[in-house]
Amino acid sequence: MNELDNARSEKRMIRSVRPTQAGFTLIEIMVVITILAILAVLVVPKLVGRTDEARRVAAKVQIKNVEEALQMYKLDNGIYPSTEQGLDALVHKPTVGEIPKNWREGGYLPKVPSDPWGNPFVYVSPGTHGDFDLTSYGADGEGGGEGKSADIESWNME
Repeated sequence: MNELDNARSEKRMIRSVRPTQAGFTLIEIMVVITILAILAVLVVPKLVGRTDEARRVAAKVQIKNVEEALQMYKLDNGIYPSTEQGLDALVHKPTVGEIPKNWREGGYLPKVPSDPWGNPFVYVSPGTHGDFDLTSYGADGEGGGEGKSADIESWNME
């Protein structure tokens, strides 16, 4: 009977022990939400301003890459593509204007790039600032502007 009494007493102990309650209180949840809100207020404005800056840097890098392709085009052909031929002459052999004699099979770029805002670069050859002018009109896609809408120009890179 001793074993039977032990088993009964264990059953009583198991029934009498309340399971601990898991979870968060409303105050704990409110504290966490407040901390997240404070972090969002501090961090989000810093990240939002970086997007425009990153696009401007990307546009400058793209202009440098196109300039290198234009230099290679000139090395092979002795001239830059005309304004009429445009940057497409770096991808496809021109069929108008002065036809290049030593155009590289496969081209000088895989495709005609757009600026980081999705607008075409403006190419003029001969340019007013050198052999050619290459410009991105910035965020607004129009000439001129200030701040994020300022033009990015091959002859005026900072």
